[in-house]
Amino acid sequence: RVSVYDEACAQAVVALVAGSPVPLVADIHFDFRLAIQSVENGIAKVRVNPGNIGGVENVKKLADCLKMHRVPVRIGVNSGSLEKDILVRAGGATAAAMVESALRHVRLLEDLDFRLIKISLKASDVPRTLEAYRLLAAKVDYPFHAGITESGRLLAGSVKSSAGLALLLA
Repeated sequence: RVSVYDEACAQAVVALVAGSPVPLVADIHFDFRLAIQSVENGIAKVRVNPGNIGGVENVKKLADCLKMHRVPVRIGVNSGSLEKDILVRAGGATAAAMVESALRHVRLLEDLDFRLIKISLKASDVPRTLEAYRLLAAKVDYPFHAGITESGRLLAGSVKSSAGLALLLA
């Protein structure tokens, strides 16, 4: 996964893809145009949070591009960047709030007739991440991208990520 945070990064995708022995994923925040440019430059998949790329019209433009190039998207929901209305309704960044955010984005893409979707739900603590994935698994049949976000420094982060991934995979 490569972070594509500006125009220079999006242009660099061509060289990165050409030199990579594995398919690359563009991690996009806030600017749907960078996602579109990355797809047009050969990226294999994009990771976006549809809630932070500028509204339904921008998501539609991105979905049209993804469909045309048959490129999948990972909806990346992080507990630290949930939509304000969901946070208020849920009383904070709960597992249920994370699931609500993911489902909102899934429905938006499905309404645009786009279904090449993978979902990630990441919190900085293992129990909330596990709960979120369990709740979402009962509601959708899309593949998941498992992980723990902001897990910590080397030793503590390795232990936390390993424990979280083991439990998620179990």
